[in-house]
Amino acid sequence: MKAITKVVGKRAKIEVSELELEEKLITLDRVTKVVKGGKRLRFRALVAVGDGRGHVGIGLAKATGVPEAIRKASAAGRKELIEVPVVNTTIPHEILAKFGTSKVLLKPAISGTGIVASNTIRAVLELAGIKDIISKSLGSRNQVSVVKATIVALSNLRRTEEVTAEGELDFEAQEEDANETE
Repeated sequence: MKAITKVVGKRAKIEVSELELEEKLITLDRVTKVVKGGKRLRFRALVAVGDGRGHVGIGLAKATGVPEAIRKASAAGRKELIEVPVVNTTIPHEILAKFGTSKVLLKPAISGTGIVASNTIRAVLELAGIKDIISKSLGSRNQVSVVKATIVALSNLRRTEEVTAEGELDFEAQEEDANETE
């Protein structure tokens, strides 16, 4: 299976005011920039935002204070919301996505399995409303890259209807090819 590296297709704009969103701080890092006068200290926050019913987004922001960094990251996450197709309590199909050198494999699981994932991936999946899934993080363990790879995977999931409609079209094309060769 080849890894997906970018979002395929258009994303619909999601109205944030209608949703009851929760926030979860994934990581908070202290970053410094070396300048002529010394070091400039800032904080970088990575926040996941979701409603638990198929909408999730991530935000990454820096600021000189911790609360300001978290607030800015939360606002960025609200702007980047995506819709995730959830079938019962899992995802419709298996997917492998890549961001940078991080790869994330997401597999649907039967009811009762729970979320088998790292803390980084778990935060995003819980806020998306997925309760049963198996995942594997491959390559780099950088939390920012892992979260972004997870978002790429979730945004490229297709609904069951789209997959079956596509399959029917492919089946009809194969049938026509078979009839032409006879």
